[in-house]
Amino acid sequence: MNRPCVALSAAVLLSFLVQTPATAAVVHVSSASALQSAIDSARPGQRVEVADGVRLTDQTITINKPGVTLAAQRTGGVVLTGSSAIKLGKVRHVVVEGFVFDNNDGMSVPPEAKATRITRNTYTGNKSGASLSVSADDVQIDHNLFQNRTNEGVYLQITGPGSDIAKRSWIHHNFFYNHQFKGSNGGESIRLGYSHKQSKSANAIVELNLFEKADGDSEAISIKSSDNIVRYNTIRDSRGFIVLRHGNRSVVEGNALFQTGIRFHGNDHKVINNYVENTRDRAIVFGSGSEADSGPTSKEHDRPDRVTVAFNTVLGTGAVIDSDGGKYLPKDCIVSNNIIKGTGTLTDIRQGSTVKYEGNIVFGGSAGSIPASGYKSVDPKLVRDANGLYHLGAGSPAIDAAQGLYPYVTKDFDPHDRSGKLDVGADEYGGSVSRKALTKADVGPSAP
Repeated sequence: MNRPCVALSAAVLLSFLVQTPATAAVVHVSSASALQSAIDSARPGQRVEVADGVRLTDQTITINKPGVTLAAQRTGGVVLTGSSAIKLGKVRHVVVEGFVFDNNDGMSVPPEAKATRITRNTYTGNKSGASLSVSADDVQIDHNLFQNRTNEGVYLQITGPGSDIAKRSWIHHNFFYNHQFKGSNGGESIRLGYSHKQSKSANAIVELNLFEKADGDSEAISIKSSDNIVRYNTIRDSRGFIVLRHGNRSVVEGNALFQTGIRFHGNDHKVINNYVENTRDRAIVFGSGSEADSGPTSKEHDRPDRVTVAFNTVLGTGAVIDSDGGKYLPKDCIVSNNIIKGTGTLTDIRQGSTVKYEGNIVFGGSAGSIPASGYKSVDPKLVRDANGLYHLGAGSPAIDAAQGLYPYVTKDFDPHDRSGKLDVGADEYGGSVSRKALTKADVGPSAP
């Protein structure tokens, strides 16, 4: 699943181009009134560009032609306001690029609009419902800016037709900024699925996104479906966590998290290679269990079963690896080969949970709920690098110290290849690349 199926759309688009008579590759439109006619006349493979400074006010533009790109001539140069909207019909391989959605309602990608790409747009201000809602398969959502909401509703909702889930969404290089909804629930940056779709396999990839001031909900990324990958994202200065709220078999890997963390419910997840640096507790949390195993439509909190928390570097104060309450305790889980450094009692997994501990390094505080056989108390000799992140220093006792077999852990946080005897924590010692946390220059409409 390392290569999203969205990439395959290029081959299909090429077939459109081969069959299409020679036409201008770019159609320029200089007024809002001429835009719909230009789209209706466009052929697959054509790009309809709207001139800089055009404003769409109380207009609905509908794309009913496959393989068409609708773009602002300059990214951010065309603004939608009021009740204006861009709607997609029963089309495939459409691209919407470079617009500012300062309008009343969010944008939707209907189930029929498969293999669509939504790129380099700005969704700003309060909307009715989600800023962007995706119901189609194989949709790529990249290099967008979602910003400045104060009302209930999410920035990005992945849904699907009826009881089904949209499949193979690829969400990358977006900037989610400043969601300030003050309610207790309903202001996520990304909601991937719904409680009643939790058993459906979305097979989405959420990677290389930046979240800042994601304060509209305790869940910045809320996963409510199965078989997803959440990797290489950065969250800072946010109330919201990465949360596997519903569903099974997801992977949370290589994320850089500051003053936030990861919480999970459900079964057979892997939480690996993450870097979590807090000045407080609750960096990785075994979620509460109000039921042993959730049914396909349950809204309750599923007990974590067979979840592996391994090869993470976790820094903070107090119980940085923690568990919530609930009648049903974590079952058959693994906490292994993590570096856990800070002060206070650093782990607090509730008594009665069935957790296997091995190969962890705990330093600076007490091991808490980890038995003596599951850790070493030794200085891991972490060194802060030029990018501000801690890596293993020369002579670290974490080098070649991992225990157990984890064949799916093939890379580290940077990512470097892991081979031979693995190192404890998110970092494999050495290598030519030093990972940095994402900044605004790396994501959003103007990023490379």
